[in-house]
Amino acid sequence: MELLDERWTLLVVRELIAGSRHFNELRRGNPRMSPSLLSRRLQQLTRAGIVERVEGDGEVSYLLTEAGRELRPVVEALGAWGVRWIGTLGDADLDPKLLLWDMHRHLVADAIPDGRTVVRFRFDDVPTPLRDWWLVIADGEADVCDVDPGHPVAVTVTARLRSMVAVWMGDLSWARAIRSGAVGIDGPARLRRRLPDWFTLSDFAAVPRRTPEPVTPDGTDPVAPEPLATR
Repeated sequence: MELLDERWTLLVVRELIAGSRHFNELRRGNPRMSPSLLSRRLQQLTRAGIVERVEGDGEVSYLLTEAGRELRPVVEALGAWGVRWIGTLGDADLDPKLLLWDMHRHLVADAIPDGRTVVRFRFDDVPTPLRDWWLVIADGEADVCDVDPGHPVAVTVTARLRSMVAVWMGDLSWARAIRSGAVGIDGPARLRRRLPDWFTLSDFAAVPRRTPEPVTPDGTDPVAPEPLATR
């Protein structure tokens, strides 16, 4: 516990498990963590034999060792426990940076059109500096941009941040969110119809909840979550 219980340590491990390899990727996965603290935690994990620091081709990569990879079920169990027992995230915990960073790792490459596809997300209830985001998808991979990348936008998704999180966490289906107006998709009809198929849901979407909790897609009228079997 002296090693793993320090603040942010397991979140750094979680981000490595999720696939981040470079310092800037780790920062983007933990945006509220200062660069100096991230550097210290990586040094501690390296000294403890949980992370390996690898230099090559002018880049530094951080890779989990066998000991680090063995923490995967621990991190996954903690995440599942949080979803089941902690419940709904508070407003202060909703973060478009984290949402888009997680979504960009859950692409269904075969479902996305060939070439470059840009998806714009607009969260109407978020302050202006964080309101607009872009996913630039090409060759089965995506970049997350918080400034306009300058490429033509194929589809625009407009929603309250909480509504999009509810979809992402599996508490609200894409179909129901669109029908209710909680999520709007603008673009060519063929792309509007297919966009929900471009992403898998959060790794924790299928975790059974302790009790059904109301989901408020539009921020006013509660809507009970759908059974998992119907999502």
